[in-house]
Amino acid sequence: MKSLFAPNAQPARLVFTTMAVGQVALLLLLWLFYPMQLFPSLGEVIRSLGDLITTQGLIQELWASMTTAIEALAVATVLALVISYLTALPFFRPIAYAASKMRYLTLTGLTFFMALMLNSGHQVKLSVLIFGATVYLVTGMTSVILTTTQEEMDHARTLGMSEWRSFYEVVVLGKLDEMLEVVRQNFAIIWTMITLVETLYQSEGGIGLLLYKQNRYLHLDGVLAIQLVILATGAAQDYVFVLLRRVFFPYSALGATV
Repeated sequence: MKSLFAPNAQPARLVFTTMAVGQVALLLLLWLFYPMQLFPSLGEVIRSLGDLITTQGLIQELWASMTTAIEALAVATVLALVISYLTALPFFRPIAYAASKMRYLTLTGLTFFMALMLNSGHQVKLSVLIFGATVYLVTGMTSVILTTTQEEMDHARTLGMSEWRSFYEVVVLGKLDEMLEVVRQNFAIIWTMITLVETLYQSEGGIGLLLYKQNRYLHLDGVLAIQLVILATGAAQDYVFVLLRRVFFPYSALGATV
């Protein structure tokens, strides 16, 4: 028990899991028996969730959004990796620098230019998501590359490797687990943007459009139910990324703190 209140302590997994489950249960009990006036009660949210699933196609809309999000993430990851790895060449470093600064651009203005250049609403929606994810991924990935020390590169050179082989072994292969972590952390960016783009381009539906309709008609129980579904989906995806990192890069857990 003392480990739960000691700085930088590492409690046992069972103890930590029990504590987390207890805190969630306490919050649900407070919500059930002492609801806030601004928010719908737990019972209303559960009933609304059931209605959204059975009559408004929540599962289908969530699947449509998820497939779009995964497609955008895959393309954005490839683009970001290419841009980030090209920073090994001084000629391309300004491009990576400019891409990282573009994360300050607002999506409202970008959608207008995307609509002028592309033909379909799906292409516009996907392009906006890819752009928004890429600029954040480039920022994180270039930061990972910059953590490479001179000692690491010198060690590769002492093994007789060329400059390109040293870069490939130390930076590309050696940092893959950290690149996956950057992707995991920035996947949430797509989910925060997807509700906006699905509202602007409604032909394909999506959970963002469903959320917009609930919000428009002041169905607060439905709004909260959808938000909780998005939160649960994001948490599940986070867990999948963590699991993938443990499976493919088991050495990344050595000395890691949770």
